[in-house]
Amino acid sequence: MSNRREFIVQLSLGSSALIGASAIAADLPMVAATDAQAKALGYVADATKADKVKFPKFAAGQTCATCALYQGKAGAASGPCPLFAGKQVAAKGWCSAYVKKA
Repeated sequence: MSNRREFIVQLSLGSSALIGASAIAADLPMVAATDAQAKALGYVADATKADKVKFPKFAAGQTCATCALYQGKAGAASGPCPLFAGKQVAAKGWCSAYVKKA
C-alpha cells in the first residue's frame, strides 16, 4: 500500500516540475543577433538571411525547428536551445551548429 502512495506522490511532484519547467521556458528572453555566441555561430532569427558565403553548409529548409538541438515544442514560434543557455531562439532561425533531427 505504501508503494502506491509513494508512486502517486512522486507522479504528482514530477508533473508539477514539468509544468513549472515549461512556464520558465516561456519566460526566457530571445537571443539577440548581437550576442557574442550568436555572432560566433552565425545565428539569424530568419534562416533565409543566413550568410551562405560564410556558412556554405547552410541549405534551404534548415531551421532551428528542424534542428536536433532545438528544445521548443512543435509549432511554437520559439524555444530554448542549449547553445544559448537561458535564452530562446526563433523556430525559423538558423546557426552553423545546425544538426538535422533524426
